[in-house]
Amino acid sequence: MKNTFGNTTGVPLGKVKFPIGVKLAVIIGTVVLVSLGTVTVLNSYFIGKDVQITAEENNLSANSRAADTVEDKLTTIRSNVFQLLDLINVMSGGRSSAVSKQAEAFFFERNQDIASVHILSAGGYGESGRLTGSDAEIVNARFFISNETDNGVLRSFLAASSDAVRRSCSGETIALNASPFFGIPVMSLLFPWKENGRDQTCVITFSIEGISDILGSDSVNTTFMINDSDELLLHPETDRVLIGESFKNHPLVMEMRQGNHNRDDSMQVLFVMEDESGKKSHYYGAYQKLSVADIVMATVVPLDSVLEGVRTTRRNNIYLTGIVFFLSIIIILIFSRFAISVHIRKLTAAAHEIQKGNFDTPIIDSLNVKRGDEIGVLNRSTQDEREFLNTFAKFTNRGVAKAIARKEIDFDPHLKDVTIFFSDIRGFTAISDGFKNRFQNDSPREIIGFLNDYMSRMVNCITLSNGNVDKFEGDAIMAVWGLLRDDSLDFEKLPETDEQRASLSEKHLQHVKKDALDAIRGTVAMRYALMKYNKDAESFTAAHAGEERALYKPHIRIGCGINSGRATCGIMGSEDKMEYTAIGDAVNFASRTESSNKLCGTDILITEDTYNILKDDFIKNKSNNFSIKDENKENEIVVEMIPVEFEVKGKGVQHFYGVVNMPGFDLEKFFAQGDAEFVPDGECLKACGSDGPKTLDEVRTMLGIPVPEYAKVNLNEEENKIQVKQ
Repeated sequence: MKNTFGNTTGVPLGKVKFPIGVKLAVIIGTVVLVSLGTVTVLNSYFIGKDVQITAEENNLSANSRAADTVEDKLTTIRSNVFQLLDLINVMSGGRSSAVSKQAEAFFFERNQDIASVHILSAGGYGESGRLTGSDAEIVNARFFISNETDNGVLRSFLAASSDAVRRSCSGETIALNASPFFGIPVMSLLFPWKENGRDQTCVITFSIEGISDILGSDSVNTTFMINDSDELLLHPETDRVLIGESFKNHPLVMEMRQGNHNRDDSMQVLFVMEDESGKKSHYYGAYQKLSVADIVMATVVPLDSVLEGVRTTRRNNIYLTGIVFFLSIIIILIFSRFAISVHIRKLTAAAHEIQKGNFDTPIIDSLNVKRGDEIGVLNRSTQDEREFLNTFAKFTNRGVAKAIARKEIDFDPHLKDVTIFFSDIRGFTAISDGFKNRFQNDSPREIIGFLNDYMSRMVNCITLSNGNVDKFEGDAIMAVWGLLRDDSLDFEKLPETDEQRASLSEKHLQHVKKDALDAIRGTVAMRYALMKYNKDAESFTAAHAGEERALYKPHIRIGCGINSGRATCGIMGSEDKMEYTAIGDAVNFASRTESSNKLCGTDILITEDTYNILKDDFIKNKSNNFSIKDENKENEIVVEMIPVEFEVKGKGVQHFYGVVNMPGFDLEKFFAQGDAEFVPDGECLKACGSDGPKTLDEVRTMLGIPVPEYAKVNLNEEENKIQVKQ
């Protein structure tokens, strides 16, 4: 259907995509996240930089301290040993004298970590495993006893180090790892030694556990020591020293060797090292070359460990940001829900109900109009709008008003297949005169009160059966079924062979059938409503019979005419006054049908067009062998053909059909649509349903309608456009 209001989105206006509370939460949450996130990022960045610089400085300082400590220790060992040797050499009797032995004992007493001192020539231990005549050996027996080691490991170690001995005799100072032989952390220093004109070496073997204790253990920084062959001499992980591990492929050592960094001052580099699992990590590595035996002292610290505190702080800040964020969201949502969203949702729901045409929705009554803010103004405006819409709906067709509110109505004139209804009160002129005679000047108010009571009951039946009241003309009512239905006739432009045309045509036919069936159902309900009105009118009149100003309501009969056909539907009138209505021959014929009730002795007449639409499915007749399907029995219609043929202008010979009853009509279910507490009147149930009339004569008897003499019927051709066929 064409939407003249321009709503082409296809989304109901009452549907909220983004609630205000959610918007507030998103906006403020975003501000909180951006603010705290920015602070966290900047804080982490700058603190990380500071920590990184500090870690570099600390690592470099740790390396320098370790190098100085070890160098002092090694220098002290060398000095002490050289003093011992010098002392022994100047003593009378030489190294074998008692005084020399006493000096050695005093020396080892003060230097318990020294295992032995050897003066070796280039040959070292010969093939016989004995020293040459010019070589010397000073052994700390207590060292081997306390460490439960046989001093034979010395010969094995020195024999295996013959190449280093020769090099040292040639003038090199060399450091060796003796730990694999001793089974404890031990190293040897080989110093060039000249005695009696011979090039020899002084081999000092000592425990390095004391050095390890001096250096201590740091959970972050790792300090190790290597010789000129990149063999590990000292490391916190003793097992690596005991197996004689080589650090030739250590990234820091490779960086140092490739850079040819041989200066005595400390240097620091950033390198990458891969662990056993293949994970690569960044490290800071500081190293310093000692003045003794080309020993290198190195200290490394993993960057991840350095920045762990920063990461912890950042993680805590993120947690704090999350907590603040969620607390903000919760506070905002609670505030918006109870202070804004609840009221906005009510307004939205009220607007949605108005959009659906439910002007009397109780949601509007629940709006808080005492608020002094914008929401209060909107609440008051909504209630005012409700009053206006209800008033507007009373002055126009309520169905049309709802269709306008729902933006479903097509204001352009178009053809539609509809079912039209007209009703009229029999003898209304006499009834009006009776009111004038009885109430004089008060008669207008009494007549209007009587008509409003009667019409409200009739209109209720029309509304509950999906009809739309088109207009009131005095005591007459015009209603249309299908007036607001979205059912285009464009399918008729398609070729006869088009499958889509057949499908759309069948769908259209079902709509037409439903409209005609609803119209008859609503009209049959009017028969019950009229009988109930007459009963209430009699009770009302009897209740006021003894009063000075005796009130009364008249007993009435009505005639109803129904016709189905094509009509022109649309907005008609002027700019000052318009109405949405239907016009055309089908409408005129429905009016003529209503006026024929008196002559035909009926209260409800339908035309042959309406009869033909419903006869196959809902009316037992010759064409369906006087049987209808089980699913249609609750909507069965009993009719009798009026035994008079009429010549209708433009239609030829026609028959009217008097509606007798709908035997399966559930009266209680029908009226419960508008009133859940509806209780049917037992006396009036004979108007329709299972207790209703079986023939047209029973209808006449029930309603007090005279039996017509069809032979004397002579309708005015100009007035009714119908003529009895002779």
